[in-house]
Amino acid sequence: MPAINRIVRLYTAGIFTLSITVSASTAIAAVIDAVVGGVPSSGANVYENFDSLPAAGGTTANGITVTFGGTDAGVAKLPNLEGKYAAPFISNSNGTLFGNSQVSGYNETQYLTTGIGSVTLELGDYHRYFGLLWGSVDNHNILSFYDGNILLFSFTGLDVNALADGNQGAEGTFYVNINSDIAFNKVIATSGQYGFEFDNVALIRQPLEFPAEVPVPGTLLLLGIGLLINGVIRQFILRSETHTSIHEVIAGVQ
Repeated sequence: MPAINRIVRLYTAGIFTLSITVSASTAIAAVIDAVVGGVPSSGANVYENFDSLPAAGGTTANGITVTFGGTDAGVAKLPNLEGKYAAPFISNSNGTLFGNSQVSGYNETQYLTTGIGSVTLELGDYHRYFGLLWGSVDNHNILSFYDGNILLFSFTGLDVNALADGNQGAEGTFYVNINSDIAFNKVIATSGQYGFEFDNVALIRQPLEFPAEVPVPGTLLLLGIGLLINGVIRQFILRSETHTSIHEVIAGVQ
């Protein structure tokens, strides 16, 4: 029996090592596009302005559940509060799809701020596109995308604006469109300092919204190896009393 235990440990370690190798070779492609005065993707069909969201958070009419964490995270409106938050800037009437008739100027409607903390958006279903009006972009702003509790990818303010200096004017607010090749159902905005404000989230809702991922060849390879090893160990245990060698067992499985 000690010999059998050593064989089990050997092959288990082999599977684990191969699994790490395959996983490391799998990449997620997410593309970000940010434009001052920009608008949502032409395919967007959900436009959330958060205007009716209670101060404590909750679920919007579009099925987005909003929760706040940390210091001063929550909803906000004009006037700006020096050193804590400033409304995103509307440019080129880019709030029209969200019910905002402003041509330009500080967003006069309710928006969200992370404070020194976080705003979590649980989308209710799976998406591959996410748009938002990202105000006074700072380098300490982080936008992270999840499948449940699994982090898929993140962007920082530097991915939106190379300066990311917290400009509160027109040049500091961008409409940001993010497209991913893998589906996500949760987005979390975080900031270690004051200054991550956003509004006007857009999504593309489709009839079937779930991650339709196709198993990669590496996954199928691991499954096949696992089945083979299981057969080897089973045969070795059955024949151990007759002192059958491991080479004979493998030949028997094949």
